[in-house]
Amino acid sequence: MAQLATRKFDVVIVGAGGSGMRASLQLALAGLNVAVLSKVFPTRSHTVAAQGGIGASLGNMSEDNWHYHFFDTVKGSDWLGDQDAIEFMCREAPKVVYELEHFGMPFDRNPDGTIYQRPFGGHTANYGEKPVQRACAAADRTGHAMLHTLYQQNVKARTNFFVEWMALDLIRDAEGDVVGVTALEMETGEVHILQGKTVLLATGGAGRIFAASTNAFINTGDGLGMAARAGIPLEDMEFWQFHPTGVHNAGVLLTEGCRGEGAILRNADGERFMERYAPTLKDLAPRDFVSRCMDQEIKEGRGCGPNKDYINLDMTHLGAETIGKRLPSVLEIGHNFANVDITKEPIPVVPTIHYQMGGIPTNIHGQVVAPKNGNPNEIIKGLYAVGECACVSVHGANRLGTNSLLDLLVFGRAAGNHIVQYNDKLKE
Repeated sequence: MAQLATRKFDVVIVGAGGSGMRASLQLALAGLNVAVLSKVFPTRSHTVAAQGGIGASLGNMSEDNWHYHFFDTVKGSDWLGDQDAIEFMCREAPKVVYELEHFGMPFDRNPDGTIYQRPFGGHTANYGEKPVQRACAAADRTGHAMLHTLYQQNVKARTNFFVEWMALDLIRDAEGDVVGVTALEMETGEVHILQGKTVLLATGGAGRIFAASTNAFINTGDGLGMAARAGIPLEDMEFWQFHPTGVHNAGVLLTEGCRGEGAILRNADGERFMERYAPTLKDLAPRDFVSRCMDQEIKEGRGCGPNKDYINLDMTHLGAETIGKRLPSVLEIGHNFANVDITKEPIPVVPTIHYQMGGIPTNIHGQVVAPKNGNPNEIIKGLYAVGECACVSVHGANRLGTNSLLDLLVFGRAAGNHIVQYNDKLKE
């Protein structure tokens, strides 16, 4: 049997989405030799599809602080999130957003030059008293802008990208430490070994296991499979989020930013029914709650259309100028996937599978943990995981909108910093 070609790096990262590239940037800037494997070109990773914004209590539009963000995230998680991890994420949020701004992220701006922030579901001021504008946005293409910014910075930092390479399995030594991965070079069909002092999994979620999904076709849970085959148990895999506004019969996501800008959910009677269910937050209640309310309306016969099987999302009152400026991608999606001009008529939507809350169990440094010798959080040396494939767990049973991109930035950065320290210790 021919011997597999072997390449050696300080760190091997599987996945080139937001969390993978934020970690790789931190590592490359520290002078480490980093390899990033991706099934697709990095800027085609699923992070590019994120639309609404990045949650951070900058307070550019009104009074806000991390305590309010923390409260909203804990409540939004249905009280099942790890509160220490949530506190860490909410405290770090302004810092990672300002770092991204300095990297060149083209955020929308207020007249005074500060970052524009829009309202988003479940985000409130003064512990639930009223909605707050917390989502740092680049029109409705925030993920696109963020991913391209991170890619450009990684190119500048000379990160090694292996494009159209698919990781197959983790490699563990006799002590159980992770020391690399096997990977398929898709162009040639050859299998390679990539050795690393550290391996970081940033492979995204597994949303394509559902028939109707907002997820890209690449979201097939590769990292979860690699971890499971290596004997690592997964956490909270029963928790899946249904986004309230997937295009009916298409599954394509319409950002929560639509409702943040003032769009209204209406039933067949034209009623703004969320006023009955959530008098304070209305259409901007947490996603799981809004999805259940929509389902209830449909089941009780108030759905729209000939089959009464969807809800209308109405943006006509916003005006063509606002929609063109703040929601250009949504305008395009309406034309392409629903044959609807959203400036003139409502667009049909239904709750659609969107996000995986569970994943590979980690601590706030991104280190993968597993039960061993009576310790439920035994660290697996050499293995890290970040992003949607990981479970810290800051999202509990339900994620707040804008906390996904924030999760990628905060824990991608944290894992990068910790790996630098880990590799330094290996040299001693």
